[in-house]
Amino acid sequence: MAMALREVGCAAQLPATVTSSATASSSSSPCVVGMAVRCLPVARGLRIGASRTKLSLSAPSHGASRSQRRGIVCEAQETVTVAGVVNEETWKELVLESTIPVLVDFWAPWCGPCRMIAPLIDELAKQYAGKIKCLKLNTDESPGIATEYGIRSIPTVMLFKNGEKKDTVIGAVPKSTLATTVEKYITL
Repeated sequence: MAMALREVGCAAQLPATVTSSATASSSSSPCVVGMAVRCLPVARGLRIGASRTKLSLSAPSHGASRSQRRGIVCEAQETVTVAGVVNEETWKELVLESTIPVLVDFWAPWCGPCRMIAPLIDELAKQYAGKIKCLKLNTDESPGIATEYGIRSIPTVMLFKNGEKKDTVIGAVPKSTLATTVEKYITL
């Protein structure tokens, strides 16, 4: 079985436990963790789930029964829903031409308050995935955009809708303040 997996070029992608379980299988087709899968594509956000042991105490006289579950776990939402990066070259496409509202965090690496709100921007990206797009613009690398929008203090968070600036929040503010700003412009 392990040889069959190697022939299609994916044995190196599978953990040793999967390869060994496929080798131990007596079926004629390669089976990975109980599913007929010949090759798992390399994709960020997918992994083979570790075995989980569950204890169930259904009846005290019968003792504890254990069951193990394995499978493919999709972590795509975790990898996709973080704030992206925008710069002068991508500004028009990602912000001005966006079909959904865009939250832009104007920041710089040397700015302490900017680093404080960076995780909040990522949390908003996860919370409002598909409803808004969250982007970060490094003002040191893209000073033209910062000047065009009158950024004089960072962190500054601006919300754009239909290519127009709709709202601005200046300074390190709580997540609730940013969420309130976002909620005003989300179309349900």
